[in-house]
Amino acid sequence: MFAIVEIAGKQYKVENEQELFVNKLQNEAGDSLKFDKVLLVDNDGKAKVGTPSVKGASVSAKVMEHVKGDKVIVFKKKRRKGYRVKNGHRQDYTKIQIESIKG
Repeated sequence: MFAIVEIAGKQYKVENEQELFVNKLQNEAGDSLKFDKVLLVDNDGKAKVGTPSVKGASVSAKVMEHVKGDKVIVFKKKRRKGYRVKNGHRQDYTKIQIESIKG
């Protein structure tokens, strides 16, 4: 059984007991979450597609921890001008574990 759910403006395919990284959420580690914006639920080949979301469907999850992603290097250069800028960026993520899918 899997579902397509919208979390913090992005869509994710989730399954039971799956751990995934989403954009940083305001909840503390150990908190339980419930996502009601479920776009699709598939139960052994029987799919329910929402318009835009499936009525009565929800996904519950638990916040595991807050982490930072790998560093991404941003390098800008204009040739023959002596212009070079090097920046780094680390995105904040929240690691969640899917507990159950209802729908």
